[in-house]
Amino acid sequence: MLAHVPADRKRAVVVSFPRDLEISRPACERYDAKTGTYSSEVVGAATKVKLNTAYAVGGPKCLTKWVQQLTGLRVNHFVGIDFGGFKDMVDAVHGVTVHVDKPIKDSVLGMVISQTGDVTISGDQALSYVRARHVQGDLTSDYGRIKRQQEFLTALLQKAMSQGVITDPTQLTNFVTAFARATFGDNIGVDQMLTLAQSMKGMDTSKLKFLTVPTTGESNTRGNEVLLETKSKELFQAMIDNKPLPGTPEYEAAQAAASATQTPPPSSSKSSGSSSSDS
Repeated sequence: MLAHVPADRKRAVVVSFPRDLEISRPACERYDAKTGTYSSEVVGAATKVKLNTAYAVGGPKCLTKWVQQLTGLRVNHFVGIDFGGFKDMVDAVHGVTVHVDKPIKDSVLGMVISQTGDVTISGDQALSYVRARHVQGDLTSDYGRIKRQQEFLTALLQKAMSQGVITDPTQLTNFVTAFARATFGDNIGVDQMLTLAQSMKGMDTSKLKFLTVPTTGESNTRGNEVLLETKSKELFQAMIDNKPLPGTPEYEAAQAAASATQTPPPSSSKSSGSSSSDS
């Protein structure tokens, strides 16, 4: 996920990327996930590979390098989620409520949620909800999980922001501390997280936008998801310029307003027996 919080704090945009997205991976230093260190070995660039290979071979630096090349955005921080500590973050806000239309059963994790309707989850159940990748009824494993992760994070952030966590110093510190324990990062720590959270006081939670990078929605012959490049460029440019995002009502309104103010091209007419030329 790529999160963008503009300087004016009037919105926050989070864009998800399918792990099986087909990319051209840049050359990167070899990364050891166990030690969190890089070696002097350079892994050569590769084409037509899955996005998750960028992190697998080159860690946060390689993944960040690719995202910056694709989007044109400068990535200031990297945060990775430690699933073991993830539960503490959810428990810090006393669980998160998600809406479930039908029971969620995963062929690997088992029954995740048996109830339907609005269900409050925490602990191992919340962890399974965001991890489930083999859910019965999902058309694709990537997009089903992305949708659940987006819904969960939306509910988590809305709860944290609406229940006074951000405005209560003690609750905010507890939440950010739990978050710090649940994550590992690059160029980010508890103090920076507190500063970011405090800067978002008063933000309307309806301004939290979760999107998925535009793709064809179908795997190619290599089993990879295919990026829609033109639509992706439009999305990332709108984020950079802090303009309405493609596909939103605000974007459609802006497009309509722009069309209405455009001067129509001059009409040309010819009379019998006369000639005209353009210069």
